[in-house]
Amino acid sequence: MDSRATTVRSVFAGLLITTVSACGGGRSAPPVTAATPGTTSSAVRGMAIPVSPALERAVAQGTRTRTGAPGPRYWQQWTDYRLEAELNPISKRLTGQGTITYHNRSPDTLNEVYVQLLHNLFAPGARHNTDVPWSVEGVELSRVAAQGQLLKASDKDEGPGYKVDGTIMRIRLPKPLPPGGTAAFDIAWKLRIPPDGAPRGGQDGEAFFINYWYPQMAVYDDVNGWQTDQYLGNAEFYMGYGNYDVALSLPAGWLVTSTGTLRNPSEVLSSQTRARLDTASHARGIVRVVTEADRSAGTSTTAGTNGKLTWRFRADSVRDVSWATSSRYLWDATNAAVGDVDGDGRPDTTAINAFYRPELRASHWDESARYSRHAVEFFSRQLLPYPYPHMTAVDGPTSCGGMEYPMMTCIGGQWDTLGLYEVTTHEIGHMWFPMLVGSDEKRYAWMDEGLTQFDQSQAMADFFKGFDDEERNRRNYLGLAESGGEVELMRHGDRYPSYPSYGVASYYKPATVLVALRGVLGKDTFNKAYTEYARRWLYKHPLPSDLFNTFDDVSGQDLSWFWRTWFYETWKLDQAIDTVSPAGDSLDVVIENRGKAPMPVHLTVTRADGKVQEITVPVSAWLSGEHRRTLRIAREPAIKNIEIDPKRDFPDVDRSNQAWPR
Repeated sequence: MDSRATTVRSVFAGLLITTVSACGGGRSAPPVTAATPGTTSSAVRGMAIPVSPALERAVAQGTRTRTGAPGPRYWQQWTDYRLEAELNPISKRLTGQGTITYHNRSPDTLNEVYVQLLHNLFAPGARHNTDVPWSVEGVELSRVAAQGQLLKASDKDEGPGYKVDGTIMRIRLPKPLPPGGTAAFDIAWKLRIPPDGAPRGGQDGEAFFINYWYPQMAVYDDVNGWQTDQYLGNAEFYMGYGNYDVALSLPAGWLVTSTGTLRNPSEVLSSQTRARLDTASHARGIVRVVTEADRSAGTSTTAGTNGKLTWRFRADSVRDVSWATSSRYLWDATNAAVGDVDGDGRPDTTAINAFYRPELRASHWDESARYSRHAVEFFSRQLLPYPYPHMTAVDGPTSCGGMEYPMMTCIGGQWDTLGLYEVTTHEIGHMWFPMLVGSDEKRYAWMDEGLTQFDQSQAMADFFKGFDDEERNRRNYLGLAESGGEVELMRHGDRYPSYPSYGVASYYKPATVLVALRGVLGKDTFNKAYTEYARRWLYKHPLPSDLFNTFDDVSGQDLSWFWRTWFYETWKLDQAIDTVSPAGDSLDVVIENRGKAPMPVHLTVTRADGKVQEITVPVSAWLSGEHRRTLRIAREPAIKNIEIDPKRDFPDVDRSNQAWPR
């Protein structure tokens, strides 16, 4: 969730007041239809989904498969970062320098590379499609060197040099970078941390959440090549994986938390703080590591040299690094059981941290560590074990809303108990999608937001013992669908006609569709396919076809009719009991498919003696062109009621016509 959280609340006020996490020009790549076992009916073939020539080539070249698994020749790029930065909290300026080592694991020789300068969203004259603070500066580059050669800014297309266009920097290399080769880039820069109101981070004078603060290599992948879409503020990110060594210099007494493991705790943390952290590493309760009485140099931190400290962090196999700092933070800590991460047969734990200002206790931040622990443990059981050394929630500027980064979430604003748990568990859910499963959020926002919204609902039902967040998602989706404002899910994140249409297509509808898919497949098969998708694409870059094809592969079904209906179209579902009439010693129940969306009909007949009969009309009935199907049901024992979809798995637009008697 970002700075638009309050906008989202007001937009959906007529539907349902709830929080939306928006922790949030491309070339769309529709998926390849899976080749699944068994016979595919002509009706199903008629519901085929579009096929991208680029993706077909990837399948032919062996980097992707039609079963949804990475191909035998799958590859992706890798980057090693060594970054140094100093923040002046008074001037709000950050000065940075770094060496970036880029590993070309592709089969292609690269004559140029692209670098993301995401902070240029704040440059004068920058293009954007969401609100950003004015009078903020972009990235000021003072040095750009590649392969040992100092480069100059140039508009030419020949010879070494670089050109900045908005949030993208193109670097023409002094020497071609062959397959298997590496290239080192030395870059120095300055920027000003934007004020509260900046999307997804910034500073409010007390708390600084530093995001998108360094030059980052753009993704070069096996399907689309370079991903050079501009960052306009709305659509989120597609990031490659790498290792990071980061050194952050700040005044002593300012607490710092970052993606990664703190490598020099004895240099920056007092012995008291380190002792309390050690206790938190094995305590089941919450340890107050830094309290109001501890917030000073020499008490929470060491005294430093000349009033400064340098904090050193190391992060492996992550797609980004963010960090936060304040002189007013309290620090709570505990640990979470995450299962067997390293495969040694023993359970592992991860550190759980919460950094917040004292007044945020009114928004239940003193419960944040407990909320985070539950979320990490729940998702570790339901999806994959959480592999990172910590998960940290940070109280940030209001415009953070709720925003995810590897091992970190920035949460701003005021919250009640349900709201703070909801935003916390949603952002922590993003550690799986897209942090561990690295999808392209720009082009397919639903691949991270929709999956995470679904996961959030499962965690909330567990934490609040039956709370029905799935119904909230369904109501929000149906509200917009019935008003005529819905657009299809397969749309670039910067190309929605309105924020409500983006919110429904990215969050509520895909979360609702996953519930429907669970209803089609059954819970066990659904969960098996869902976790298999995550396992196959751990630390990799899946496309929609990889998710679709994995579900087809694991379930043994051709679900192209489902993907076409719910991801490429805006068809509505309306299943109805039209008539119930006597037929000798039986009843004829006429079922109609009144909407355009085809789905199986799950009909339940409940007898007066309490026995329940379940009848399924297969989706093939509607795919073959039928609109009505008559079911003959014995009249005895006496029938108490007949109902379509009593479990409410499917998002039907009219529940009033689904039960008999009415």
